[in-house]
Amino acid sequence: MNDESAASTNGAQWTIIKLIRWATSYLNSHDVDSPRATGEILLAHALHLDRIDLYLRFDQPLEAAELRTFKALIKRRIAREPVAYIVGKKEFWSLDFDVNEDVLIPRPETECLVEAALDHLAEITSRRPRRILDLGTGSGAIAVALASQKPHHIYFASDRFQSAVELARRNAGRHDLCRSIHFLVGDWLSSFKGIGDGFDMIVSNPPYIPSDGINVLQPEIYRYEPIAALDGNEDGLACYRRIIKSAHIHLNPDGVLLLEIGHDQREDVQQIVSRVGRYQDFNCAKDYSGYDRVVWMRKRD
Repeated sequence: MNDESAASTNGAQWTIIKLIRWATSYLNSHDVDSPRATGEILLAHALHLDRIDLYLRFDQPLEAAELRTFKALIKRRIAREPVAYIVGKKEFWSLDFDVNEDVLIPRPETECLVEAALDHLAEITSRRPRRILDLGTGSGAIAVALASQKPHHIYFASDRFQSAVELARRNAGRHDLCRSIHFLVGDWLSSFKGIGDGFDMIVSNPPYIPSDGINVLQPEIYRYEPIAALDGNEDGLACYRRIIKSAHIHLNPDGVLLLEIGHDQREDVQQIVSRVGRYQDFNCAKDYSGYDRVVWMRKRD
């Protein structure tokens, strides 16, 4: 069954289970990852159902309009548009986030950054609320995840793009965390100059792909995701230099800086930290695949 015959066939002849089987085969023939899961997600979206409901209604026939809607979604995926952008949401830290092409799609490996930040917060014995900054917040995934676990702290989330900040604020509202997170537009730490109170923790997942490496990424990434959220300039380290050079100015005594890194960037980032000379206790954690993924350092006394 090809896409043209699916489009021209009477929708009443197509049940949910038949469409799942067709979509799985069709997506697989176009080398789309996880074809069955993708077909299920898109069909559930087209029918305004939860994914599990597809199997509770497996013999339900589709109307012609529903079939056309589903076919349009499949075409978008064949063109390599990410599923998250097609359906407008992505799960991160077991929370749903609205996403669009203004922000990077939250990655599972970024949960390692959240875990590392929570580990550091767990070491704090004082009940005083800590001030925590998420730099380059994008969809707000990191700040919202942290605030969902530790809502008594005071969170700040910044991004240089107004559209990203607005989306992050909506995601905070979606999880009833608007009162816990303060949002602002700013280019890294430049917007915090002159602010009296510093931060006890700064976290960031900055762009870290070298410029000449972006075009060799998956088409889902380089065609659709915002280049500004990916491009770390010539060597992929430009944003680390900016953040590490100035973060200590905004950290309170004993404050911690945590950064997500590319899997092969630990030594380069450590050299930047050493040259700046304002940090101690440099360390690194691996992601679920065993790659170096999160580095952290403490402001030097």
